[in-house]
Amino acid sequence: MTSRFESALNEHSALVLRVKAELLPNLQRAADMMIESMRSGNKAIFFGNGGSAADAQHLAAEFVGRFARERRGLPALALSVNTSSITAIGNDYGFEDIFVRQVEAFGHPGDVAVGLTTSGNSPNVVLALVRAKKLGLKTIAFSGRDGGKVAAAADLTLVVPHSSTPRIQEMHITLGHLLCEAVEATLFPEAK
Repeated sequence: MTSRFESALNEHSALVLRVKAELLPNLQRAADMMIESMRSGNKAIFFGNGGSAADAQHLAAEFVGRFARERRGLPALALSVNTSSITAIGNDYGFEDIFVRQVEAFGHPGDVAVGLTTSGNSPNVVLALVRAKKLGLKTIAFSGRDGGKVAAAADLTLVVPHSSTPRIQEMHITLGHLLCEAVEATLFPEAK
């Protein structure tokens, strides 16, 4: 078992270095988009399926609560938390529309829609990003593998260059934490 752990940790470490080399410029652009949006009184809307839904909730909570600094809450929400909305929309319209309908309900021009999908091809995430752009929201996708369909749907895509879902998810939460840290440090430089 130890060799399995070592192998996974080595794979993770190598991926961290690759992400550092390849994604820092896009991560800075994502942070700039989020900072500009929140400075203007807008919000972040996060969504994804399965583990990505959990990551969306986690990141929204970091903005609303805090990440590392004592500061006021920042406006963010995750679209996977209202089971009544999700099941009603899924039943009445189809699973592909569970995020689209909520983006239409809660999104405003200047908000940032953040879709997470390890494959890059989750239809409900792709459709929500497309709709968000049409409504005037800025769009960011967290993806993996070759970027998938979200790469063309979003204004900016953070593609983790790996094929393993667990490694992609590990990098998504790391990138999300770095995004939170950048936003928080920029908007609240005096906070401890």
